Amino acid sequence: MTGSPSLPPQPCEAPHDWVDRHLLAGPADQECLRFGAPVDRAALRALVAEQAARLTAAGLQRGGTAALRLAPSLGYAAALLACWQLGAQAVLLDHRLTDHEVARAVERLAPQVLVESAHGPAAAMRGFAETDPVPVALPNGRPAATGHALVQLSSGSTGPAKVIARTGADLLRELDCYARLAAFPKAGGRVVLLSSMVHVLGLVGGLLNSLHARVPLTVPARMTTAGILATIAADDRPTTVIGVPFHAELLAGAADPPPLPQLRRMIVAGELVRPGLPAAFTDRYGVPLGTMYGMTELGVIATDLDGALHPEAAPVHGMDVREDGGELHIAMAASPYPGLTDPTRWSDGRLHTRDAGRVDPATGRVTVLGRRDSQVSIGGLKVDLNEVEHTLAALPEVREAVVVFVDGAIEAYLAAETTEAAGAAGAADRADAVREALARELAPFKRPRQLTFLPALPRTATGKLVRDTAALRAAAP
Repeated sequence: MTGSPSLPPQPCEAPHDWVDRHLLAGPADQECLRFGAPVDRAALRALVAEQAARLTAAGLQRGGTAALRLAPSLGYAAALLACWQLGAQAVLLDHRLTDHEVARAVERLAPQVLVESAHGPAAAMRGFAETDPVPVALPNGRPAATGHALVQLSSGSTGPAKVIARTGADLLRELDCYARLAAFPKAGGRVVLLSSMVHVLGLVGGLLNSLHARVPLTVPARMTTAGILATIAADDRPTTVIGVPFHAELLAGAADPPPLPQLRRMIVAGELVRPGLPAAFTDRYGVPLGTMYGMTELGVIATDLDGALHPEAAPVHGMDVREDGGELHIAMAASPYPGLTDPTRWSDGRLHTRDAGRVDPATGRVTVLGRRDSQVSIGGLKVDLNEVEHTLAALPEVREAVVVFVDGAIEAYLAAETTEAAGAAGAADRADAVREALARELAPFKRPRQLTFLPALPRTATGKLVRDTAALRAAAP
């Protein structure tokens, strides 16, 4: 990867510097965040200083470790920036994890300080919460073993979460990539963020980039279709919405959205977009549904922000993407997995993404096809579960689909396009229609043995569809 030539020292070498220079700098009265009420840069700097004092009182020092379990909020943003300003390593835990899951993560990662909110959990469908971060010293915590500024857990949509670490220079390199994208939000516009700020898209593409590019960021009070549309409509400035495909599905399905002349585009990432969604979104709002391909390990990798290249995407500045045996490999100087030696994930300066894909030799554009582990054998015949899933998702009766391979057979879990008046007979008719369509479009050995219809498919905290068979079966009636 090629970094920006003007990157500052890593945070373990120069506390305060990179946060103050690249994220907190700017006119004191300039609006930067909005969680219900606007927050200017002077107020944010004061809140970060207050959180830094609390963390210091709890024993956090340069080279220390702090785990944040906070809902999206002004308090979360201030506590995270304060950790980095102190030169500490921040471990991000999703606020929706159970106490048991948090205890397991703390045992696994051994932070010295755990930061939680004095307030209760956020209500369902809330976009942000009121938080009062309270740092508590943990008796068995350990200082950082590496110079990484950020430790995250992968979404766990296909299995146990991985521990992934990034340096301050990694984050600033990604911000430089965003700055080079002409269609990504720039000063004078604003961002409406729907993605979780605990995970890479909402954290770097949303929160950090908005602070760095001086583009005010707004989080809706309600993560409902009506709440999101009202947030977009509430401001006349050119607006970009950032979320995951699930959010685009919500908006594309809005029955009668208000006129939104300020909306410029929506950008989604996190999983493959189902066929037909970009066109449906553009038909509804008259603006493109842009897509990005990225990973927690690297951040943004390739983009199609105007929706003109789909299903291809163009690599961002400095990203060296190659195809190796049908798998996408990306140049990366060091492994992003601290303490893990696994040549199937990283070796010889290249990250093995485990994503199936193609790289056009003439243009360098990337086409992501899905996970490499999606290929299975049925009676000695190879079947790509992605093909089956995409075929199902393209049917008019299906809103979303997940296909898994279990006990030697293919199972499909579907959420159907329904109306309130649809009953059991209607559901049976839809199932028959899906089976008839599959009989026309897929060979017999590719067809799912079982179709299970759910009101909605289970998702991870980041909005990705869950692909764990046990979780899917547990959600089934």
